[in-house]
Amino acid sequence: MISVPQHLSVESDVVARMSWDYTDSRTKLRELYEKGKASQWNADTDIDWTPELVFGAEPARAGGGPAPISHDSPVPAELADHFRWEYQAWMTSQFLHGEQGALVATSRLVETVPDLDAKLYAASQVTDEARHVEAYARYLDKLGHAYPINPALEEMLRTILSESRWDMIYLGMQIIVEGLALAAFRWGGASFADPIIRQITELVARDEARHVAFGVVSLDGFYKELTSAELGDREEFICEAGLLMSRRFQLEEIWQRMGLDVAKGVRYATQNPSMVAFRQLMFSKIVSSLRRLGLLSPAVRQHFEEFALIRRPGSGRPAAAPYTSGLRTEGEI
Repeated sequence: MISVPQHLSVESDVVARMSWDYTDSRTKLRELYEKGKASQWNADTDIDWTPELVFGAEPARAGGGPAPISHDSPVPAELADHFRWEYQAWMTSQFLHGEQGALVATSRLVETVPDLDAKLYAASQVTDEARHVEAYARYLDKLGHAYPINPALEEMLRTILSESRWDMIYLGMQIIVEGLALAAFRWGGASFADPIIRQITELVARDEARHVAFGVVSLDGFYKELTSAELGDREEFICEAGLLMSRRFQLEEIWQRMGLDVAKGVRYATQNPSMVAFRQLMFSKIVSSLRRLGLLSPAVRQHFEEFALIRRPGSGRPAAAPYTSGLRTEGEI
């Protein structure tokens, strides 16, 4: 069994809302709800669990993970394949922890959102998230190699779950956490080392595309009605969330577990051009969603540029790292 000696308890005051308007008033949300009902899959029967899975038994597929091949990498050449397996276990572990966070946060939306169409879709997403937790937990149990939750991800979940404002739960979970996950799932489905995890991430990515759309559709036009002070609160939240999520990719837990130089590893993860390009690709869906919602303000853009989460104007398109080839870019994911 997976042993993760941590738990998270978050207290929050929330307002439960019920609506007596049962008319189909938000067509796009109802369409997402219908797609969600038609797209259910079973983690037990729709995934082939029979392939043997032994951590480190064979090299990961070429291109799996941020390959430590550049001169400033802290990973010796003889440990490159081991690093790829560690990265896969770490990334999959964070998927699992994030999916449980989404399970709890989306159940909160069922309670707090004001309109019925949003409640119906959120309820269907809760079922999706439960299935994702089941699949990733079973995979890591079979792999026999897991990581605890990344501290930055835990802090992000704490921030989201302590919120009483329903739009902030949408913004934190559907737009930021799920947007980052969507890009990561699509990368993982193309790059992970074994057929089981590729099946899981492919199925999960289909669900996540609807989940991000749920947030965008639900919040579309909402921020036009807020005051400048209220928008300032959202901008501050987005900037802090972007910083937390970027810290996830410093990979400190991997450097520590492998007994490598942590400081050198963090420098590599934050400054290596291929790693910067990878991180920007991971944030591409967040950026496009914020732009659509009118939340990619000059202050937010400047903050994202400062932490290399988005390219500065005129900087040109960075060369794609080998493990990012074939992935769609900002606005296409």
